[in-house]
Amino acid sequence: MTDTTTNAARELTMRDFFREENGEVIPIDDSVLIDFKDGDIVEGDVVRIDKEEVLVDIGYKSEGLIPSNELSIRKGADPHDIVELGQHIEALVLQKEDQDGRLILSAKRAAFEKAWNRVQESYDEQRVVQGPVIEVVKGGLIIDIGLRGFLPASLVDIRRVRNLEAFLGEKLECKVIELNRSRNNVVLSRRAVLEEERKEERDRILTSLEEGEVVEGTVSNLVDFGAFVDLEGIDGLIHISELSWNHVDHPSEVVEVGEKVTVKVLEVDRERERISLGLKQTRKDPWQEIVERVSVGEQIPGRVTKLVSFGAFVEVAEGVEGLIHISELAEHHVETPDEIIRSGDEVDARIIDVDARRRRLSLSLRPKREDREDKPPRRERDDQGERSERPKREDRGGSGRSSSSEGSGLRTGAFDALRDLELEEK
Repeated sequence: MTDTTTNAARELTMRDFFREENGEVIPIDDSVLIDFKDGDIVEGDVVRIDKEEVLVDIGYKSEGLIPSNELSIRKGADPHDIVELGQHIEALVLQKEDQDGRLILSAKRAAFEKAWNRVQESYDEQRVVQGPVIEVVKGGLIIDIGLRGFLPASLVDIRRVRNLEAFLGEKLECKVIELNRSRNNVVLSRRAVLEEERKEERDRILTSLEEGEVVEGTVSNLVDFGAFVDLEGIDGLIHISELSWNHVDHPSEVVEVGEKVTVKVLEVDRERERISLGLKQTRKDPWQEIVERVSVGEQIPGRVTKLVSFGAFVEVAEGVEGLIHISELAEHHVETPDEIIRSGDEVDARIIDVDARRRRLSLSLRPKREDREDKPPRRERDDQGERSERPKREDRGGSGRSSSSEGSGLRTGAFDALRDLELEEK
């Protein structure tokens, strides 16, 4: 009684209805006819492997034929790399009989149906799926999870990945974030898995980090407004203003992706999980070095870096600039700075003020007052190229000429013009 029940419950196969005789498959009972329908799943053993097709014995009157492009979701794969002789496989009936009377099967579609159910369960239960990367396509990767799963480039890692080719053949763990049966569309995210794994570590770092602490990290990404640093579990941001004591137009001028850096923790926002870092705080402030080294009244060499309407900026050390106000460029009145100096000129400037709090250095090209007082009277060059002291007004005669002037070779009209100018001034 028990055996009868067991036999009744056993799943029937093709071998229950057909047998092989003289190399041909014939029905055990001619009155029994088994009819396949398109879409049915059948099982069998691989009996022949060719470049274009694989034959499978499913216990039918003829072997089922699987075209090479229906063996796997991997495009252009060699059948010998996918199946081997004697292997037991499942296939879906694509066509009961083609024009040659053959049964056309598809192994990849049978696998797809089984995989879809498995992926659906993983999606519903938020479980991880895994599979090897089999293709690099525009915008991401294709992963074999029994069907073609698409992993967008932005979700491959926590930070941006520049070389997707490096992932070919690598087995990745992902979460299914989108599933559409009507389009057979599966979207994956490896980033979700990585973030979940790092959550515990991230929480530990956020809890332990203190403002003012100096830590080490790796530059993970550069953006226009700063650089992100991986602190082995969570990224912190160095704002562009905190990268260097000098002016920076773009973070790439100071750091590069993959570089190891020592940074100072400026702020920890545990609620929003944000960490602000500073790089320049771990390096010597060149301005402070200048303040400690020089004093007011000293001469300091520098190079003119920029001219502005109110003066000129001079770099006196790397990252340190002082300002020469237009009134300090010369003893006489100056309309524009380029009357005296040009950008790129090397100058020796005198320090007239140091404002440590505002980080400002005031310079001058004018001599010191005592130097101006000790300066000899202005001399004019005569026609012979020699200098003679300009005669004092009280030494001149009524005509405005002195005896020494008459023999100098200068034209009388020049002195007449000078006399007229003096009268106008009076």
